[in-house]
Amino acid sequence: MQKKSDIHKMTFRQILLLCLACMLLAACTPKSSKSTATLPVTPAPNEAAVISELIELEVTGEPADEVVDVQVPPADDAEPLSSEELEALETRLNINIEMDESDRKVVEQYFKYFTHRGRKTFQRYLSRCGGLLPHATEIFKQKGLPEEIVYLAFVESGFNAKAYSRAGAAGVWQFMPYTGRKYGLKQDWWIDERRDPYKSAESAATYLLKLYDDFGDWYLAIAAYNAGEGKIGRAMKKTGAESFFELTQKNHKLSRRARLRKETKHYVPKFLAIVKIMRNLEKLGFDPIDTESCEPVKAIQVKGGTDLLALANDLKIKWKTFYNMNPAFRRQVTPPDYETTVYVPASKASKAMAFLKSDKSRPYAGWIAYKVRSGDSWYRIGRKHGVPVAVLKKINNRRSNLLKPGQRLMIPGSNSTQVAWRSPRAKTRAIAQKRGKYIVKKGDTLYDISRATGVSVKTLLSANGLRSAKQLRAGSKLYIPNKSKKTTIAQKTSKKKGTKTVAYQVRRGESVWTIAKKFGVSYKDVLRWNQLSKRSVLRPGDNLKIYTN
Repeated sequence: MQKKSDIHKMTFRQILLLCLACMLLAACTPKSSKSTATLPVTPAPNEAAVISELIELEVTGEPADEVVDVQVPPADDAEPLSSEELEALETRLNINIEMDESDRKVVEQYFKYFTHRGRKTFQRYLSRCGGLLPHATEIFKQKGLPEEIVYLAFVESGFNAKAYSRAGAAGVWQFMPYTGRKYGLKQDWWIDERRDPYKSAESAATYLLKLYDDFGDWYLAIAAYNAGEGKIGRAMKKTGAESFFELTQKNHKLSRRARLRKETKHYVPKFLAIVKIMRNLEKLGFDPIDTESCEPVKAIQVKGGTDLLALANDLKIKWKTFYNMNPAFRRQVTPPDYETTVYVPASKASKAMAFLKSDKSRPYAGWIAYKVRSGDSWYRIGRKHGVPVAVLKKINNRRSNLLKPGQRLMIPGSNSTQVAWRSPRAKTRAIAQKRGKYIVKKGDTLYDISRATGVSVKTLLSANGLRSAKQLRAGSKLYIPNKSKKTTIAQKTSKKKGTKTVAYQVRRGESVWTIAKKFGVSYKDVLRWNQLSKRSVLRPGDNLKIYTN
């Protein structure tokens, strides 16, 4: 053990290195560490670090329905089980299993949690599985899996198609990115089929069958679904165990790194508890699963670039309802270069097919044609419109990094690039567009409007659902709170009396600092007036707006 005096002698550098090492270890968490939490800030952060708020649905703010984390093991509420609950707990399952008393105790803990303290949580699981469970059950039956295995979806996500784990798993069946792709689930900027409850059910059944073939035991297959087949296979080999519960009893013999995590050890008992509950819903007083009110859906193949928002509007379906049927889509337009599956109410399938044959659904409907200007680059255009460079190039079938002035590019418009679910900021922006009276003119900046109206830039951003001044677009409406009179003044002029506006063209060798000095104004003001950052690079010919008295 390290002495206390030695600890005090550790340098700041050593402490920093130790912290970094811990962070690296945390970043390497395997699938077994996933939890059924609501989605994290950025599930696929490689793109999100580069692009604006539109990128990830993996994106910040795209909500998963609440999926409550269950303590491992769950806390006991000290209430005894009723005679009906005891009878349900003793229900024999179709899959044979041998457990000792300690294993039965863990099953009972989860059974008790979901029937007592976590009862509302489980009832919520039941309320949202009505339209999905029958389909998944049929898929599992067709593939020859035991009927009870389909209830694994309750353990994974509570049948929540929008669920994400901290480890990056997604959808009802909580596929990790690599495993999802391996079993045919596409994932890119446009779509994440791990969140398609129908396709992912088929992939899950295929994967579980493969795991059963590997281990010859359903409980080992289920454990491997959580921890990974490699982890379970190595643990079996090192301990000589032949069943899941024998493996958990011998887990202490493994090295710390090779041991099963507590979550995996409790994964099968949690599954068994849920199966026993599902076999006794009426006896346990749960509301029955409502499959009657769930309108059947029909899968339709659509061409690349189909306008999903236009399709929903044509079918007279609210976007939120349409999106709940199609949670795999991360944009309001389908991927441009391949066909995808869209789900619509079966009663509206013929109307949907008619729409898809019309020009309204044509590829890139609602997009804009952008004319390349002098000084433009892929990065600058992508950043301005919130679209990754790789996606821009793919859409426009370009490989070269060179752009020529006058060249035209197809860019997703404001509707088609929206993340399927609108964040609170986006909702505020939509309301502001309706309430706003000030129409932004070409060349306006928030700083101009702030000076003219007496409303701070920060307030303008907040009231209009804007993340930054760079989102200001000519022609859009701006809501200016509590300043109705000044709004009229601002509409006529975006600068105060006595202030002269100079349109200055940057010359070779000049910088923001030298230009600010030339006009006797603040360096920071020049940045703010022109929506520049400290890292912005000026090029000869660029136009700047300078205010002088």
